[in-house]
Amino acid sequence: MAAPAATPASPAEKLISGTIQSTGLLWIVGGLYIAGPVLGWGLAMLAFIAIYTAPNQAPAERPPPLHPAIHLWLWGMAAMLIILIVGHLQNELGLPKTIKSSIGWAKGWALMALFPFAGAVLAVRPEVIYRAICRLGLQTLIVIPFFLVAPFIGLPGLLYVSPLKIVGGSGPEYFAVILYTIEPGAGTPRWQFFAPWSPAAGMIAVVHILCAIEEKNLKWKAIGIVAGLMLALLSQSRLALVALAIVWPTAYGVSRLREAWVWFAAAPAVLGLGMLAPQLQALADHAIYKFTSARADSSRVRAALGRIATDRWRNEAPWFGHGIVERGPHLVEYMPIGSHHTWFGLLFVKGLTGAVALIIPMVASFWMAGRLSLRDPVGRVALSMLLLLTLYSFGENLEILAYLYWPALFLVGIAARRASQAYGAPPGASRQANAPSIIRVYGPCLAAKPPWKQDVSIETVPRP
Repeated sequence: MAAPAATPASPAEKLISGTIQSTGLLWIVGGLYIAGPVLGWGLAMLAFIAIYTAPNQAPAERPPPLHPAIHLWLWGMAAMLIILIVGHLQNELGLPKTIKSSIGWAKGWALMALFPFAGAVLAVRPEVIYRAICRLGLQTLIVIPFFLVAPFIGLPGLLYVSPLKIVGGSGPEYFAVILYTIEPGAGTPRWQFFAPWSPAAGMIAVVHILCAIEEKNLKWKAIGIVAGLMLALLSQSRLALVALAIVWPTAYGVSRLREAWVWFAAAPAVLGLGMLAPQLQALADHAIYKFTSARADSSRVRAALGRIATDRWRNEAPWFGHGIVERGPHLVEYMPIGSHHTWFGLLFVKGLTGAVALIIPMVASFWMAGRLSLRDPVGRVALSMLLLLTLYSFGENLEILAYLYWPALFLVGIAARRASQAYGAPPGASRQANAPSIIRVYGPCLAAKPPWKQDVSIETVPRP
């Protein structure tokens, strides 16, 4: 008897669901920063095993060919490592810093390829992820009152920093158990929950809302959406509110482009936009002004970091960057140059080649998800996740937070698997030929049977 759609069945599904629902426990022990990379590399290993054993499986159980977008993610993030090494050599940073940065690559950029790769190979149902996130939402709603009263009953904002910090990381905030922070200047509390800082919590909240929207059970759907909204509002992230207003409606509109009513509705809307262009431009300028002035000091520091990063990239290391982030001057409150912005960070640390290594797989994934969204809801989810990542790439360093938003990356991989099944093979084509096409990418040795089986010949006698 088949398992219900939201009940984990395979080892990969149980591992994913269990990790999501253990977010709170991992946060308490300071293990979230460790769990993300371990899960990513573990799922990738399961995917490689699935590829290796594909020739010995029934055709219906074999994974489909890898979508070209997944190939680009693998090659692009592998290029990030090569670019990192070249940048360290050019800037003479030494072997210890190169090793440290390579470990950072394994915990950051590599995950942006490993999770989509695992999602494209392993037969994991998206419903399992949706339900696990909604269950995490129930846990969140239970503990939110405690977080809310903490600053008013005298509890400290920082409870402790986990001893697991010894494994290394970008800073103690990744291993700290923080109940709340105090907004500089305003003096009001702000919550970040299990994220290292509040805007990151807003990003994760939007990921959870986008998943909860797809949950079929109305009770769990309501719980997931309410929990996500609470996280977004209490994090006080401006970008999260913008994402909530833009991401899902945009993805939903793209997924309905094959329906005539969308075009008929869009025609007068486009005409109205053209007629009201000056007023809309003024409204947009006012909205941008209000957005930046909501936290003027933060906006000023981010803008200054961007100017410093691009100026030094252009004049000092245009192709392979500086290799590492550097501490900024007093003007930016000593924030690292290359932080708070994925693209400025890439240009400063890895140069133009690093930016191209990320742009190409993202564009290919947008095409894949947009096309699939016309026929499969998973395509719409993947498209919304890619829109969210793009939006947050202008306010966060995506690679640093991959250990938190990894379900979004995995769903992109699931969408690539569906796209490969839908568009990869012509009608009536045998799936038996699909497995070698995956294996050839990673070496002819994987396509062959194990050596101890190659010389065994079994003649099949047809039945009368």
